[in-house]
Amino acid sequence: MSKLYVVTGAGPVGWTVAEQLAGKGHRARLLTRSGDGPEHPLIERVTADVRDPSLIGKAMSGADAVFHCIHGSAYRAAAWQAELPEAEQTVLTAAGEAGAVVVFPESLYSYSGPDQVMTEEGPRTASGGKRGIRTVLLNAREQSATDTASVVASDFFGPRVRTSHAGERMVPAILAGKKLSVMGSTQQPHSFTYVPDLAAAMIRAAQTPELWNKVWHAPTGPAITQRGLSAAFAEAAGVGTPAVRAVPGWALRAAGLFSTDIRELAEMLYQFEKPFIMDSAASESALGLRPTPLPMAAAATVAWWRSRA
Repeated sequence: MSKLYVVTGAGPVGWTVAEQLAGKGHRARLLTRSGDGPEHPLIERVTADVRDPSLIGKAMSGADAVFHCIHGSAYRAAAWQAELPEAEQTVLTAAGEAGAVVVFPESLYSYSGPDQVMTEEGPRTASGGKRGIRTVLLNAREQSATDTASVVASDFFGPRVRTSHAGERMVPAILAGKKLSVMGSTQQPHSFTYVPDLAAAMIRAAQTPELWNKVWHAPTGPAITQRGLSAAFAEAAGVGTPAVRAVPGWALRAAGLFSTDIRELAEMLYQFEKPFIMDSAASESALGLRPTPLPMAAAATVAWWRSRA
């Protein structure tokens, strides 16, 4: 009998994980509050709130692995604190009872030495705001009796990635021939992770017990400036390279005095005002995976955005 994999959330990560599982001939049970998700004979879409223990226990029965891919209802520390720890504990408990490993997509927010190249062995003790919440979540996974694996990615790009610095803030403007505004700097190198590479790494980790109970880095290509990434998208699209300007940090911080959303965004300025580089060499070796070359990843990203036009 084929294995059953449970995926929570149908954002760009959960959706892509489910698609890749089905593409490999695996059964995937996709849990969302909306019942949304890709249509495929091997994907069972279930309407469920992952914070409800009575529903999740049944949904995870028989699962070999769980991919917990939900995100907060808003990009705010308060929303994350209110929603994410409770949901993770519910999933960890249900998965443990089912005998399944839980694989999490993770960010670089908890890394407390971002001014240096970030590796799997680097410190993850950041505190305060959204960064501190990610630290708490990682610590809870480490202390859980349920097997886990966390796969860290930097800022996303790729098909279905909308609310991202390299998503709706960048690609549609390039396709429309408009100027771009980016936060922080146009010149500082920054790691960007292609979502299909993250999904592939999560699946490989789930299927390899010796990789469990550790933190891994999704295969991620060489760091590139925001100007350079926009040029890669433009080349893939066959359009002119856009003019790119940076919104300075002081302007965002000043606007954050009057806007909660901008203030939450400005909290992450440190990632764009200086080099922000993630190294995935050790994980690539352990996972047996390599990042998709940027021209191929940019072409797939542009094709998806054009299909939405």
